[in-house]
Amino acid sequence: MSELVTGEAVALELRPARLPSRALAIVLDLAVAVVVYIALTIALIASTSSLDEAAQVAVSIATFVLVLVGGPIAVETLSHGRSLGKMACGLRVVRDDGGPIRFRHALVRGGIGVVEILMTFGVIACIASFVSARGRRLGDVFAGTLVVRERLPVARTGFLPPPPPWLAGRFAELDLSAVPDGLWLAVRQYLSRMQQLDPQVGWTMAEQLASDLAARTGTPVPQGVPPTAYLAAVVQERQAREVRRTFANGPSASAPVAAGLGASPQPVDGAPTAGAPGGYMPPAGTPGVATSPSAVSRDVPTSDRPPAGASEADQTTGFVPPA
Repeated sequence: MSELVTGEAVALELRPARLPSRALAIVLDLAVAVVVYIALTIALIASTSSLDEAAQVAVSIATFVLVLVGGPIAVETLSHGRSLGKMACGLRVVRDDGGPIRFRHALVRGGIGVVEILMTFGVIACIASFVSARGRRLGDVFAGTLVVRERLPVARTGFLPPPPPWLAGRFAELDLSAVPDGLWLAVRQYLSRMQQLDPQVGWTMAEQLASDLAARTGTPVPQGVPPTAYLAAVVQERQAREVRRTFANGPSASAPVAAGLGASPQPVDGAPTAGAPGGYMPPAGTPGVATSPSAVSRDVPTSDRPPAGASEADQTTGFVPPA
């Protein structure tokens, strides 16, 4: 990665293009330019056949300069550093500060490119790119430009190993509010790539990250807990808290069910509310629910009520003895 500083003092990390990709882009551009040059030459020969030999040579030279020199300059100026070959290879020409190029940059690159690419078949450009730390040819050095890669490979998210089972819930009381996002990112990157590191280097990084994390939380790393297991357990605890916070802010799952059944909210002690919609009443003898005869008589139709001389048990259950 190459660090470029913009005019606003902002550091940009860009990846300079390598020589193979740049060479492929130049070959594609030259192939397109040669095809266009041949097509124009054939058309001009047919249209200037009546001119003398000197005029035909002048037209041929003008066509060569216009297509092979002026064409790339115009294309890079209008596309802000993206010719057809560079678009195919995912490259772009930018200024030293990371901004888009202008006509003067494309003019200098194209003029010097005639010497180091066309006249020497790219030998000078290859040598200059090998010598330069950022792969710049002479045209880029004099124009103050750099060819960078636009399409970078997307890194796959590494698998975060789970902590040992004996550490589950051990850091439930840990204060994680003072841990910055940068430290969380560093811990996650280490856990996802620790299998690719040298064992000694990985252990040193784990100890340093565990020390920084313990300093932010205000609680030292427990004795006998490896730093890698400590980091994995703390990261899992943070993820569990985020999940709980997300579901705690969501709608309750019991409200839609209650609304669909037509039941009213129940008091804390489990007893139904009087006059509940739908006429719901728990069965007699339900633990924690006191059902009085008067409550039963209010909800039972008159035709189904027991006679006045029935016993208290019959009035409570609503059983009518045979005559």
